[in-house]
Amino acid sequence: MARIICSTQGSWGDKLRLQFYSTIFHQEMPSIDRLESVQGLRYAKRKEALGQTGTFNSADIAKNPKAVASKFSADELPEAPTSPSYNEKMLANYVPVYVMLPVIGVISNDNVFEDKTRMEKQLKELKVAGVDGVMVDVWWGIVESKGPKQYDWSAYRSLFALVQECGLKLQAIMSFHQCGGNIGDEVTIPLPQWVLDIGGTDPDIFYTNRKGNRNKEYLTIGVDNLPLFYGRTAVQMYSDYMKSFRENMSDFLEAGLMIDIEVGLGSAGELRYPSYPESQGWVFPGIGEFQCYDKYLKAEFKETATNAGHPKWELPDNAGEYKDTPGSTEFFGLNGTYLTEKGKFFLTWYSNKLINHDDEILDEANKAFMGCKVAGIHWWYKSHSHAAELTSGYYNLKDRDGYRPIARMLSRHYAIFNFTCLEMRNSEQRADAKCGPQELVQQVLSGCWREQVEVAGENALSRYDSNGYNQMLLNARPNGINSEGVPKLMMYGVTYLRLSDDLLKANNLKTFKTFVKKMHADQDYCPDLGMYNHQIGPLERSKPKFVMEHLLEATKPIEPFPWGEEADMKVDDFDGLLTNLITKLFSMFK
Repeated sequence: MARIICSTQGSWGDKLRLQFYSTIFHQEMPSIDRLESVQGLRYAKRKEALGQTGTFNSADIAKNPKAVASKFSADELPEAPTSPSYNEKMLANYVPVYVMLPVIGVISNDNVFEDKTRMEKQLKELKVAGVDGVMVDVWWGIVESKGPKQYDWSAYRSLFALVQECGLKLQAIMSFHQCGGNIGDEVTIPLPQWVLDIGGTDPDIFYTNRKGNRNKEYLTIGVDNLPLFYGRTAVQMYSDYMKSFRENMSDFLEAGLMIDIEVGLGSAGELRYPSYPESQGWVFPGIGEFQCYDKYLKAEFKETATNAGHPKWELPDNAGEYKDTPGSTEFFGLNGTYLTEKGKFFLTWYSNKLINHDDEILDEANKAFMGCKVAGIHWWYKSHSHAAELTSGYYNLKDRDGYRPIARMLSRHYAIFNFTCLEMRNSEQRADAKCGPQELVQQVLSGCWREQVEVAGENALSRYDSNGYNQMLLNARPNGINSEGVPKLMMYGVTYLRLSDDLLKANNLKTFKTFVKKMHADQDYCPDLGMYNHQIGPLERSKPKFVMEHLLEATKPIEPFPWGEEADMKVDDFDGLLTNLITKLFSMFK
C-alpha cells in the first residue's frame, strides 16, 4: 500500500504550511543527473537557511522556535548526549522515522483515551529509541458517531497533548474507512451508525461485487457527489470532517506538533477498491474481484460506454472470484478479455474513477490540509495480467504504468507519495503467487521521482529482523549514502508499522534502535526539520485540474532508476546473520 502525505507545521492562518518544494523543480522530466541537480539545490537552500557549514550543535537547535518542548522530568530524559553534534554532509542523508500507533488501547469505540499511563510509557521508550514521531488513525466512525456534524475531538486532543509532552512529532490520518475485515485488523471500528442506517435502506452506497455482496468498509465512489446523507454528498461529509479537525486542532497545528496529515480514500485507508476482503473469503494470493456493481457505478459505466458508442457493453462477468488465480479466469487468462478493446475500455474507466476520486477529495482537503494513502499490490505482479492490481483499480501492465498517472495527479496538490511493502523481498514470497515486491517498489518510487513528487514509505507487515530492516534501508536510499551531501535518490520519510509489546521487547527494541540510527545516517536524532531539508514552505492552492489525457500520458512505461543490491548502512543481528548464512548454504546446493 501507499500513502501520499503532506505536512502541516508552523503558523496556522489563511495558508497552511506543507512539506513540499515545488519551487526547486523544473518542468522537464528529471534524469538521474537531473535528480542530483535538484538534490544539490536543496542542499544549497539548507546551507543558506542555516547560514553555516560543517557541523551542527544542539545549542543552535534550542534557538529554533519550531522545536516542540519536551516535558520529561530530569529522571525521564532520554539517554543522549547533552550537546549532540551533526555532520552536515551526512545529515543530508537523514531519513526521519515515525511509528504507527496501535488501534487497540488508544481511542476506544466510545471515544475514550483508554490507557494514558501505558501509552505514555511506550511513547517515552520510542523517544529514547530516537524516532522522530508517531502516526495515528483519527477515526470518522468514532468522532462523528453521534450524528451528522456532531464531532467530538476530546479524546484525540488528550492523545495529541501526550504526544507533544513526550517530545514527538505527529502524523494524523483522517480515517474514513472501517477498521476490521482486513489483514492485521484486531478490532472493529465501523462507519458512523447513522451512515450505516442510510445503507440499511440503500445498500448501494457500499461497494458491491458481481454477486451482490456489499462491503461496508468504505462508501462507494459512486456516491461521491450524490446528496444521500442528510442533504450532503460523501465528498462534503469528508470535507466537513477535515475542516472541523482543522478548527479544533489549531493550537497543535500552530505549535508545530503535526507535521503530516493524511486523508484515507478507500478500504484500509488506501486509494483502492476493496477487492480482497478477508471478511468475504479472500485468501492470499487470490486475484480479488472488481467492486463496481452497485447501482450507481453500474449506471455510470453504462452511460460512459453509451457515450463512447458501445451501448451494449456491460461490466465484466468472467473475471472470477476472490480466491481464483489469473489463469483460471477468462478475463485474466492467456489472451484474456483484459487485452481486448472492451476489456481495455473497462479497465481505463475503472482506474480513472479511482484517480478522479483521489483528485476531487484532495482538492477539498487542500482547503484544510492534504494527503492520501495509496495501496501497493505485489502478488501476481510478475504475471502477464497483473490481475490483483487490476481488481484493486491499478491498471498496471508491462506496457502500461498504472502508478505514474496517480503521481502526476498528486503533483498538482504538492503532495508526498507514501508507498508500502518496503521490507519485502522476492525471495521471501511464495513462488506460485508470482510476487514482485522489489520490482513494484522500484517502479513506483522511480515513477514518483520522475514526476517530481517526493516519496515516503512504510512496511506492510511488522518485522523485527535485520533482513526486513535492511530492505527498508535499501529502498530509502537506493544508491546508498552520499558522504559529500544529498544522495541522488532518497525517500522523504519512513513510517514503521507498528508500535506493539513485541517491538518493545529488549532484543527487538535494540535492533529497532539500530535501524532508526541507520535511517538517520548514523546521526543523532535531529529535532529541527530544516537541518535535513524538511523545512516547511507555505502551501499554495492546488494547481488547475489536469485533463485526463495529460494524466494518461504518464502510462507510458519508463525504465526505473537503478537500485543497489543491498543497503550500504546495515542492521546486523545474530538471527539475521544466521538466516543469511543458511540461505547462502542452500543456494550452493541448488
